Amino acid sequence: MGKNKVVITGAPGTGKTSIVNGLESKGFHCFHEIIRDMTSKAKQEGNDGVFVSNPLVFVEDAYQFNIDLLQGRTAHYKQSLKTDEPISFFDRGIPDVLAYMDFFGQAYDEEFMAYCEIHRYDSVFIVPPWQEIYISDNERLETFEEAEKIHLALMATYTQFGYNPIEVPKDEVHKRIDFILETLNTI
Repeated sequence: MGKNKVVITGAPGTGKTSIVNGLESKGFHCFHEIIRDMTSKAKQEGNDGVFVSNPLVFVEDAYQFNIDLLQGRTAHYKQSLKTDEPISFFDRGIPDVLAYMDFFGQAYDEEFMAYCEIHRYDSVFIVPPWQEIYISDNERLETFEEAEKIHLALMATYTQFGYNPIEVPKDEVHKRIDFILETLNTI
């Protein structure tokens, strides 16, 4: 496979994290999603009694929240360059920040674009919305319908930056992992 940086992305509730956890249990080097912790912290500091799908309503400065998220994902990217592991998997990539900002109608400047252009991944796998497994929770605030729209925003953003996201079939976790690993072996 060579030294690869591989993103596993997708809308909320698609099984992304289960795939990353499964890859990690197989011994692969994985960077975990950071937004759940950030959202949980923001809710604790804000009004957690209000149900909304946009975690940014819980923060005082939504733009800064996105910069922090962008910098956190960039730190993961830079850490992957220092590892001796032949492959690093990422539960979401840097372009996810822009896709969500587009989805929520938030403006961003060239700095955000530059992060995506400078920090390139080797492969991007996208896990499609799957209503049968979708569950919302304290940090996953979106409805299934919103998840479908986020999927489209993710596809558009990754495509905009020259990626060709590979859709992971709806299947059992171990079969999804096998699909990813087999696909990487043929790239």
